[in-house]
Amino acid sequence: MGDRVTVTHEPAANRGLAVQFRRVRGSRLVRQNLVLFIGGFLAGAGGFVYHSIAGRALGPEAYGEVSALVGVYTVGATINLMLVVVLARYAATLKASGRTGAIRHIMDRTARVIAMPAVLFCLVGAALSIPAASFLQLRSPVPLIMVVVAIAAYWYTAIPRGVLQGSQRFTALSANLSFEILVRTGLLVVFLGLGLAVFGATLAILAGVVLAFGLGLYTLRDVLAAEPDPVRVRTMATFAITATAGTLGISLLYNADVVLAKHFLGEHDAGIYGSLNKIGTILFYGTLSVSQVLFPRVLEAVAKRDYPGRLLLLSAGIMTLLGLCAIAVFAAASGLVVGVLYGPKYQAAQPFLLAVGFVGLGWSLNNLLVQFFMAVHDRVFIGLLAAGCALEVILIVTFHAGVGQVVQDVVIAVFALLGALSLRLVFLLPRLQPEMLLEEDREV
Repeated sequence: MGDRVTVTHEPAANRGLAVQFRRVRGSRLVRQNLVLFIGGFLAGAGGFVYHSIAGRALGPEAYGEVSALVGVYTVGATINLMLVVVLARYAATLKASGRTGAIRHIMDRTARVIAMPAVLFCLVGAALSIPAASFLQLRSPVPLIMVVVAIAAYWYTAIPRGVLQGSQRFTALSANLSFEILVRTGLLVVFLGLGLAVFGATLAILAGVVLAFGLGLYTLRDVLAAEPDPVRVRTMATFAITATAGTLGISLLYNADVVLAKHFLGEHDAGIYGSLNKIGTILFYGTLSVSQVLFPRVLEAVAKRDYPGRLLLLSAGIMTLLGLCAIAVFAAASGLVVGVLYGPKYQAAQPFLLAVGFVGLGWSLNNLLVQFFMAVHDRVFIGLLAAGCALEVILIVTFHAGVGQVVQDVVIAVFALLGALSLRLVFLLPRLQPEMLLEEDREV
């Protein structure tokens, strides 16, 4: 008899898992998400180190000022986010046709267009700084003026970042995001050591923005070396309106609450709520890479006449999984999270940490849906987003007896908006065809 050969059969379930793992590992969407997730994680970690250092060094009362000023900065930086979305859209379209010179043209044109508004914004901001500082209960208007200048400078940072995102150069974009926050956090330590307090915190923000802009231009030196190729951009103005509505709405959703809390709550409670807001944004910024990758990928799918709905569903799954992991940490170690990030003076925030975790995931999912709607040229979401922001403001203005009540207001507003946007998606997806989305892009 011949030698017997023993054959070991791998269980079918294990083979299936191995195949799925290889498929996920080979997915371009997953790889791109991973690159931006690493950059976003470093940027987010640096951002929370910034707030942790400021909170510990300044105490709840002065940190309440920093938190409110960062909220003002984030809302004011909506123009930056709008420009990133618009430039990413057109850079993606032009890259697909190999028109590097046209990308150089839209960079130059954008820089010229925003120059005068940036100067006027700084002048108006300086003129209104005293009454605005009074509304926010700031000790001095000077840090607010510094924030206004940082906002105007941040608009220019959108130019390289939008092109990097649209051309899917996610490694360079990831490095740029991380670099800004690392500079901001490092200089915060220096400025606080010099006794600059709240002013130093805002000066560090401005320095990070300026240096990130310089790095972005250096990264795109190949594009800047190309001969400008004039391109028609008639649809940019129309899309800019949609992009402004989307980015402003999302920005207000996670910043209006902390600004209103600073106005309605006492100094100590405002500082506690500010810490909760920043902890909640761990989820938002930790999953932001998913939305950043989705936008140009949907545009690419449209250009190739592919159906983009599957990309959205996969992205939502990735985002939800990441968010639930963070929420599990919040639930298991809420005291540790607050203690590590802000110290014992902020333990009053601990009972609300789990709710704020779900708020952060709600912000992320709302942003993901808004990015998808913008990419497929749907504008119905604008009214829904405006209603969600208005609901949050109305609830906080009406019910603000304490930190817990403000948290409750935000939970209601965020998830009411998520339900409305999800319902819009249910009606939109069955009727969505790539051919419906190409006509407007042909004008570029």
